[in-house]
Amino acid sequence: MFDYKLLSALAAVVEQAGFERAAQVLGLSQSAISQRIKLLEARIGQPVLVRATPPVPTEIGRRLLNHVQQVRLLERDLQSQVPALDEEGRPERLRIALNADSLATWWASAVGEFCAEQHVLLDLVVEDQTVGLKRMRAGEVAACLCASERPVAGARSVLLGAMRYRALASPAFIARHFPEGVRADLLARTSALVFGPDDFLQHRYLAALGVEGGFEHHLCPSSEGFIRLIEAGLGWGLVPELQVREALARGDLVELLADKPIDVPLYWHHWRNGGQLLGLLTEQLIAAASSKLQVLS
Repeated sequence: MFDYKLLSALAAVVEQAGFERAAQVLGLSQSAISQRIKLLEARIGQPVLVRATPPVPTEIGRRLLNHVQQVRLLERDLQSQVPALDEEGRPERLRIALNADSLATWWASAVGEFCAEQHVLLDLVVEDQTVGLKRMRAGEVAACLCASERPVAGARSVLLGAMRYRALASPAFIARHFPEGVRADLLARTSALVFGPDDFLQHRYLAALGVEGGFEHHLCPSSEGFIRLIEAGLGWGLVPELQVREALARGDLVELLADKPIDVPLYWHHWRNGGQLLGLLTEQLIAAASSKLQVLS
């Protein structure tokens, strides 16, 4: 039989990125958390964590974390059917990985009413849409919103739609760098903005225009900051259409190459045995995405 006190300690260490914060969350001493992890490892006969900063689950550790995520959600279903089991009446905390651009645009309106009705607290982990699935694979989250279609073992994926991105710059930037008009080959010679080291959207955009190779760029891991830097003339960048309609209408930002957007598909991944809560959230997101995201044929 599993000792869920030990598994809760493992989950807290990974989710809180360390032993000290895990101890605070569980109301225990750091030494008690460490002892629980050691006891868990002794019982299964192998390490569950790589003692790094932050601690990283081993392969068996990931399997145990996946199990814990699903058990928590199934317990919630049982508590709703047998209220006497829910002695503390605490809200469910749902840990989800998603991309920053969704968080900055359509996500809040999609889940606001759901969280209020279902008494859910969100613990959001922001990752680039191309790599967010690694959090689910590691057992750190119960669901993930990302650009990867193939689900991890034990999970399902649903295509919600696509976010449309447009290549934009400020009028001053365009006047300075493209006085004779914007050309694809010139884009690679001017400074761009990239969200982070895992963001290859600008690379894909240039490749679609027939331009290969690297280019100079700023790194800005903030959706809002990304737009502010473009408006300030630091570079050009690909921005979600949902986020800049007003700026485009005012003329604060201008599309570099007329009507050449790039669409990024968004898939919702969730555990198959995630219980009723994840099922309801999935239905909510599918309904909300139909009016917010591009439909892919």
